[in-house]
Amino acid sequence: MRVCPIPSFSAKAGNPKGQKVMKQPAVYLLASQRNGTLYVGVTSDLVHRVWQHRTNAMEGFSKKHHVHLLVWFEQHPSMESAIIREKAIKKWKRAWKLDLIVKSNPEWQDLWPIINGWSLENQE
Repeated sequence: MRVCPIPSFSAKAGNPKGQKVMKQPAVYLLASQRNGTLYVGVTSDLVHRVWQHRTNAMEGFSKKHHVHLLVWFEQHPSMESAIIREKAIKKWKRAWKLDLIVKSNPEWQDLWPIINGWSLENQE
């Protein structure tokens, strides 16, 4: 399993804005702001899923609570292991989730540029 911020990329046609794609199961945490509202999710396509959150492409928690910043992710070898990890993290106390974020992303930087192969200085 790989913890952020070191993604592996593969090309895919037809993805949002022609972005690079991480086609590997992943668990991720989104935040509304530093120490703000958190969302835990799992996906097989991290770039596409985070793009959906960021553009409010789907109704739900992240749209309602403005939770759009990717602050942590962890890649998994299988969807099964990613789902198990997501379910475990969802049961954690909030303080444990905050510790998880701070250990790998102490500044709470939005990791969206990283999963797209951009530098953090060139954030949207």
